[in-house]
Amino acid sequence: MTMLEGRTAVIYGGGGAVGGAVARACAEAGARVHLAGRSRARLEKVAGDIGDAATVAEVDALDEQAVAEHADSVAAEEGGIDIALNAVSFPFAHDAPFVELTVEEVMGPIDAYLRTNLITTRAVARHMVTRRSGTILTLSAGAARVAPPGSLGYGTTCAAIETLTQRLAVELGPSGVRVVCLRPHLIADAPAHGSYTAELFERRAAAAGVSVERLLATLPENVTLLGRLPTLADVADAAVFMASGHAGAITGTVIDLTGGNAVRTSTGALVGLLD
Repeated sequence: MTMLEGRTAVIYGGGGAVGGAVARACAEAGARVHLAGRSRARLEKVAGDIGDAATVAEVDALDEQAVAEHADSVAAEEGGIDIALNAVSFPFAHDAPFVELTVEEVMGPIDAYLRTNLITTRAVARHMVTRRSGTILTLSAGAARVAPPGSLGYGTTCAAIETLTQRLAVELGPSGVRVVCLRPHLIADAPAHGSYTAELFERRAAAAGVSVERLLATLPENVTLLGRLPTLADVADAAVFMASGHAGAITGTVIDLTGGNAVRTSTGALVGLLD
């Protein structure tokens, strides 16, 4: 599979569960992959899986100057940047009722996620617009549409990222740059790859009085139309397709990878299992 042959991808948060999966898939599809993040050990683990097609750089995706310098370096080395994904994640308050949260706890993820997406998009877009081509991928979650109690800050964040994606597509479209948001949710195998969702699954299983394994076995049939949760491979394959020429007419939209979870916003079982 060489859908991305000869292309250069920058993956911010490339040592994480989603970022790592997308990086591996991009490399398998023929791309050169530049992994950026704050944990060199995690980045190097992903790079070790990929081989010579990957390089690693310690970059804080909230540091505008560092991100810009890294993007400039990649563009100078490769002759440009074709693909970028921001898969950076931040800790935030889960499940707490609104009245028990401070304003800072609600605003924390909103500010951090929007800021990092603006910083990384600006850094790579400067190089893409000069070549009049490129694909920028953002990452949301089903929380943008599904609203169980306790998801105020993160749910608002996800909705904001999806709106930001559309606005960026408007700004960059005339220069030939596409912007697409990927929206997975409750990725079944992400906890096994170091995702923060491991703790989330454990808390929700404990609240329901079942094991994590039992929760994951029964959850899909109640919360998704397809009867299964999305996997890292689902997200990675979608990212490769969206970054390829096969998706050349797609921009300013959200690709729903929830298995239909985001469609079932009025299902009582959904709220009962996730609150």
